[in-house]
Amino acid sequence: MPIRTKQIEQARALAELHVPGEPLVLFNVWDAGSALAMKEAGAEAIATGSWSVAAAHGYEDGEQLPFELVLANLERIVRAIPDLPVTIDIESGYGPSAVEVRKHVRQIIEVGAVGINIEDQQIGGEGLYAVEEQSRRIAAAREAAEDAGVPLFLNARCDVFFQTGPSAHRETHVDEAIRRAHAYAEAGANGLFVPGLSDLRLIEALCQSSPLPVNIMVDGASSPSQRELAKAGVARVSYGPHPYLQMMTALKEAGRKALRKDH
Repeated sequence: MPIRTKQIEQARALAELHVPGEPLVLFNVWDAGSALAMKEAGAEAIATGSWSVAAAHGYEDGEQLPFELVLANLERIVRAIPDLPVTIDIESGYGPSAVEVRKHVRQIIEVGAVGINIEDQQIGGEGLYAVEEQSRRIAAAREAAEDAGVPLFLNARCDVFFQTGPSAHRETHVDEAIRRAHAYAEAGANGLFVPGLSDLRLIEALCQSSPLPVNIMVDGASSPSQRELAKAGVARVSYGPHPYLQMMTALKEAGRKALRKDH
């Protein structure tokens, strides 16, 4: 099968996995080895987490990892698991302008990804991009996908709930997320990612009104269960940096035991 035809089929398959009430579960990876482990665990798709990828390379999050390393890491993942769709977290697109976003998304597609996360938080700035500006950036990403002929699954990350702690989340935050979801959908987004939101009542309200399938990030004990999220209408559950953190905790503990001199 030609590479581009296979990529188109994988992009369509990724979109079809987003079913409200029967969420796609993504246990985020950071390199080819962790991607292979998730394939063996039964993953239907592979998703990177920017924090984890940066940490694994010795960098801080926030687009500190050089973009050429982002591409090289993605290429190794795609080569290691050619039969699964791969979606990559590109933070805020590695540039504030729509022109930069378009360029970088096209490069990511050329390497083999069929989905992206792109956030509305201003990297190195304050707060979120204005809805109109972020919509232009999302439209640029969609244009790059159309130019490449790949129906890229564009997961628009909305950081409204990251601006405050969970105890401060209110219906007004949901209203703002819904407003942005409508604008992002019109610009070409396929999904809405709302990290930081853990209140089931607010999650259900968002799912009921969002024009896009909703992605919730879980982090363990403080998060609703997958069953609860499914009942609320969530279409995608991801784990962000937590798989990497769990792995590093286990590695350090094993290292401490190995390095002890009294055994």
